[in-house]
Amino acid sequence: MPGTFRTTVDIAWPYLRRYKRGLLLGFGALIGKVVFATINPLVIRDGFDALLAGFAISKLWKFAAILVTFGCLRGLMQYYMRLILVGISRDVEFDMRNDIFANMVRLSGDFYQKMRTGDIMARATNDLNQVRMMLGPGVMYWTETTLTTLLAISVMVSVDWQMTLIALIPAPLTSFVVVYFGQKIHKRFEKIQAQFSDISSRVQENLNGARIVRAYAQEDAELKKFELLNKEYIRSNMGLARETGIFYPLLQTLVGCTFLLVMWAGAWRLHTGKITLGSFVMFQTYMGMLIWPMIAFGWVINLTQRGTASLKRLREILDAVPTIAAPNSPVQLDHPRGELVFENVCVRFGDTLALDSINLKIPAGQTAAIVGRTGSGKTTLLNLVPRLLDPTSGRVTLDGIDLRNLDPRELRRHIGFVPQETFLFSTTLAENISLGVPDASRPEIEAAALKSGLSGDIAGFPDRYETMIGERGITLSGGQKQRTAIARAIVREPAVLILDDALSSVDTVTEEQILHHLAEVMRGRTALFVSHRVSTVKDADVIFVLERGRIVEQGSHSELILRGGYYAELYERQALEEELEHTS
Repeated sequence: MPGTFRTTVDIAWPYLRRYKRGLLLGFGALIGKVVFATINPLVIRDGFDALLAGFAISKLWKFAAILVTFGCLRGLMQYYMRLILVGISRDVEFDMRNDIFANMVRLSGDFYQKMRTGDIMARATNDLNQVRMMLGPGVMYWTETTLTTLLAISVMVSVDWQMTLIALIPAPLTSFVVVYFGQKIHKRFEKIQAQFSDISSRVQENLNGARIVRAYAQEDAELKKFELLNKEYIRSNMGLARETGIFYPLLQTLVGCTFLLVMWAGAWRLHTGKITLGSFVMFQTYMGMLIWPMIAFGWVINLTQRGTASLKRLREILDAVPTIAAPNSPVQLDHPRGELVFENVCVRFGDTLALDSINLKIPAGQTAAIVGRTGSGKTTLLNLVPRLLDPTSGRVTLDGIDLRNLDPRELRRHIGFVPQETFLFSTTLAENISLGVPDASRPEIEAAALKSGLSGDIAGFPDRYETMIGERGITLSGGQKQRTAIARAIVREPAVLILDDALSSVDTVTEEQILHHLAEVMRGRTALFVSHRVSTVKDADVIFVLERGRIVEQGSHSELILRGGYYAELYERQALEEELEHTS
C-alpha cells in the first residue's frame, strides 16, 4: 500500500509542485495542529497529578487556561490546514482538467476511433473527481493520521513502554486487514469506473442517435440494454458497499479491542502503583486520539485506491501522443502558392490498402475534382492535404515542401476544409461561420454566406446571423448545414480550398448558384473537391477518377467523356436521370 501511494504521488507531483509554497504552509499548519493535539494529554496528566498532590483553584484555572489555549490554536491550525490543502486539490483538478482538454484537442483522429466519447467524458468528470479527493483529503488525512500515530506512540513509549506494547498487539492484524481490503477495493473500483464509462457511452450514443432510435422504434430495446448495464453497475457498487461495510466495522472492532487492552493493563498497573492516575488518564486520552487515525486510515486507503485507479485511467488520455505532430524544426509556411503534388502515395489501414501508388500534380490556382465509387479512397486522399492523415509511404508536398516537415496547425491556417460530415457548434450562426477567423468582421461573414448560397435562408431567420442553432446544427436542414460549413471555409480566404462532397445535400438549382459564387472564390486558389455529381465537377481544370485506391482516369470533362470509361458512364447515367425527371 505505501508503495502504491508513493507511486501515485510521483505521478501527480508535476501538478503538486506548482503549489510548493502552499503545500509547505498547509503541511506546516497540519504539523502545528497535530503537535498541539499531542500536547493536550500531557497537560491533562500533569493537571491530574498536580491536583491530586494538593487541590487549589488556581491550579485548576491554570491548566484549564492552557487546555483552552491549545484547543484554540489546534482549531486555528486545522482551519488553515483544510483551507490550504483542500484548496490546492481544487487547483490541481483545474489544471488537470485543462491539460486533459488541451491534449484531447491536439490528439489525432485515430485516438477517437479507439476511445469512445462517453468513456472520455466519464474519465474527465468522475475519475477526475476521485483524483481530486485522493490528492486533497486523501493526502491531508494520510499525513495527519501517520504523524498523530507516530507522535502519540512515541510519547506513550517514553511514559510506559510495556503498556504501549500491549496497545500495539492488534497492529499486525490491523495491517493485514487494511492491505487485504485495500486491494479488493482497488480492483472493484477499477471495474466500477469501466462500467460507468460504458453507461456514459450508451447514453451519449442514444442522445446523438435519438432520431434513429425513434425512427426504428427501438426505444424499448435501448431501455433494456441500458437497464442491463445499470444493473451490472449497481451490482458492482453493492459489492463495493459490502466490502467497505465489512472493512470499517472490522477496523473499529480492532480499535475497540486495543482500547480494552489498554484499559485492562492500565487499571492493573495503576492498582499496583506502577503508573499514576494522571498517566493512566493520559494513556486513555491518547487511545481516544488514535481511534480517529485508525478509522481515517481505512477511509484514506479507500480514497487512495479509488484515486489510483482513476489516475491510471486519466493517464491514458494525458500520456496519449498525437500520431500527427509538428517536427522538431518545422519549415515556415508564410504565403503558400498552393501547388500540390502526390508522389507515389500509399495509405494502409491495417491490412487494407486505401490508396495505392497515387501520383498526381495540381498546379497552384487550378481546380481539381475527384470522382469514384463509394470506398474508392476519395476522402482518404483529401484528408492527406491538411494532414488529418499521413501517408504510409510516399509523400505529399505543398509548394515543394513535404507536408510532414510542416507544423500541422500552421499548415491548416492556409486551408479551407469542408468535411463530408458537417459539424456545427451549438452557438450563433455568425460564430459558426467565423470559427476559423474569430476576428472576422460582419461584412466578411455576410460575404462568405452570400458566396455559399446561405444568405437567402439567413434573411428568413428571426435573429438572422445571431440565430442560435441547436446541438450539431439540429435546427438547420442538411443543405443549410453544408452551406454554413462552406461559408466557414470561404471566410478564411484560404490558399487551398477542399470540399469533400460538400454539395450533396442541396438541390441542383442551389448547387448551380453556389458553384457560380465559388468560381469567383476559387479563382487564383488551388481547389480540390469530391463529388458524385458530374454537374459539380465538369468545370474543373482536371478530374481524377479513383477505383480501389488507384487513379484509373484523369483529364478534363470533355476528354474523359471521349474515353468512355467510368466517368463517361456516370455522365450518361446522370443525364438520363435528369431527362426522366424533366419528362415526368
